Amino acid sequence: MHLLAFFFPIFGCGFILYFLPAIIAYGRSKRDAGAILVLNFFLGWTAIGWVIALVWALRHDSVVMVR
Repeated sequence: MHLLAFFFPIFGCGFILYFLPAIIAYGRSKRDAGAILVLNFFLGWTAIGWVIALVWALRHDSVVMVR
């Protein structure tokens, strides 16, 4: 019983931390939120992939002019 009470909060926090770039991207309504999620899912286990996804999620979307 005590092991489960210890395991689940750590697992939940790790899950949230792992997908933090995707959570930020969806929270900020990024155009590329789906791509950030895919990058985070497949390469988030590497430190470089996770940092790239985080930077991508935090960058501002550029304005696209339609003529």
